[in-house]
Amino acid sequence: MASFTLHGIPVSRGIAIGRAHLLTPAALDVKHYLVAEERVEAEVRRLQDAIAEVHRGLQALWTDLPKDAPTELGAFIDVHALILSDPMISEAPLDIIRGRHYNAEWALVTQIDELSAQFDEIEDPYLRERKADIQQVAERVLKVLMGSAQLAPAPLSEEEYQPQMIVVAHDISPADMLQFRDRSFIGFVTDVGGQNSHTAIVARSLDIPAAVGMSQASQLIEQDDWVVIDGDAGVVITNPSALVLEQYRERQAAQIRARKKLQKLKKTPAITRDGTQVALMANIELPDDCPGALEAGAEGVGLFRSEFLFMGRTGHAQKIPGEDEQFEQYRKAVLAMKGRPVTIRTLDIGADKPLDPTEHNALNPALGLRAIRYCLAEPQLFLTQLRAILRASAYGKVRILIPMLAHAFEIDQSLAMIEQAKAQLREAGHKYDPAVQVGAMIEIPAAALSLPMFVKRMNFLSIGTNDLIQYTLAIDRVDYEVAHLYDPLHPAVLQLIAMTISAGHKAGIDVAVCGEMAGDIKLTRLLLGMGLREFSMHPAQLLSVKQEILNSELARLTLQTRKILRSTEPAAIAEAVEQLQAI
Repeated sequence: MASFTLHGIPVSRGIAIGRAHLLTPAALDVKHYLVAEERVEAEVRRLQDAIAEVHRGLQALWTDLPKDAPTELGAFIDVHALILSDPMISEAPLDIIRGRHYNAEWALVTQIDELSAQFDEIEDPYLRERKADIQQVAERVLKVLMGSAQLAPAPLSEEEYQPQMIVVAHDISPADMLQFRDRSFIGFVTDVGGQNSHTAIVARSLDIPAAVGMSQASQLIEQDDWVVIDGDAGVVITNPSALVLEQYRERQAAQIRARKKLQKLKKTPAITRDGTQVALMANIELPDDCPGALEAGAEGVGLFRSEFLFMGRTGHAQKIPGEDEQFEQYRKAVLAMKGRPVTIRTLDIGADKPLDPTEHNALNPALGLRAIRYCLAEPQLFLTQLRAILRASAYGKVRILIPMLAHAFEIDQSLAMIEQAKAQLREAGHKYDPAVQVGAMIEIPAAALSLPMFVKRMNFLSIGTNDLIQYTLAIDRVDYEVAHLYDPLHPAVLQLIAMTISAGHKAGIDVAVCGEMAGDIKLTRLLLGMGLREFSMHPAQLLSVKQEILNSELARLTLQTRKILRSTEPAAIAEAVEQLQAI
């Protein structure tokens, strides 16, 4: 096996070493987990039972065919029955379950993908088209299997088996990424994506090494190839030599030791050398992230991305969680944080986080009906979420954060709807915190340039640097072809951030950064020098940022940062930011 290196975009730090597992779009629709040795035969039987049920269904279809039905219909059913009986479908996936310990759905999709690839190479167009028949038969079996999912053996625990698999795919949506939270995989490689696509953000939140924008990775890397991800450099090495493998194992061990050393800072307050306290908060996607946030020493949740409660659902009726379901999730997070503040961002869908990826998207979704625009266009959905958040505020300190505001009327409409939600709760006899704080995300240049209308109406501000950079520089942060233009140190971006922090201080309201810049240790001192006193990031980044804060001297940082903000030359800014690390 030849060794080769691919260069892409680093999105999640660390080193992962393992076997490649290629995922096709079809494979993303099923659950992936490993079953224990003693459960393997039960999983084999589950697949056999599903195949038998589909056989019975096809037989019933054939029996119930009307007498005047076209003969092609009967022939079509016969073909599907023959495909289902073929050992490549009825036996090969069973061997995968026994050999690789994959769950039944995963084993079937793996086999179908291999067969589909073989059919793609057939020259005869008629035979090549039979691939669709095989996929349709597999879909029937998968539907039966998914219906029996509650009977499936439980996934292996981390103690039972330590997996060493790396996902390689053309793309993985944020919702699909959440499937892998059980740590079945140790790294991610995708052909597309950018440094701050939401897929990259979720990879960082899972604290798993990842590299995106690899272009042809899913076509060049083969199933079970040895893969090394250098998450710091955005490099993927396939089938490395023994020497290269050893070097990366040593680096991996050194990183693990460094992380253990950081653990000693968990209970240390984030105070600069000259005595200024800084608040370090956590970004979360789901309530289950709260224990990890507390474990990392977070002082609260600075950003709860509520849209992840809405994603990964199938069927129209299941797309939107109801008020009670949302309330239970928000309350779970509030209780888990044990009195610490929880900032819940209202639904922010659109762009690379569509509610339903199968629905028609706008020509430019990043500039379309997303975030607060979507919520104001769907007032009942918005009111449902607001009531759920407000009800959770009866159980601890909750703050509401509104994304993508740019106009005064959007702020006023949002505040009016919060008041309407409160009135509805009073009428229904539900408790809530009447003094719940409401804040605005500053992520559109228009917002950063019209801050007086925000500070007059809002209790706090939170800078979403990911979108602020995207909109300021007019680049799609998901598009790997322009990802190199994404620059947090662009002078225009720095000016907008500094203006926002300054305006908040003058108005006496809190300003946080909850975008990816908050968790980048190369930028910690720059943000401190701008006056930032609240950082919100993924729990995995928190201790590294805390270490930077503990080693910083604000007086000197402030002086140097003023000089940086006066500069417009990219090279001079980059050099000056690097020099901040030595202060």
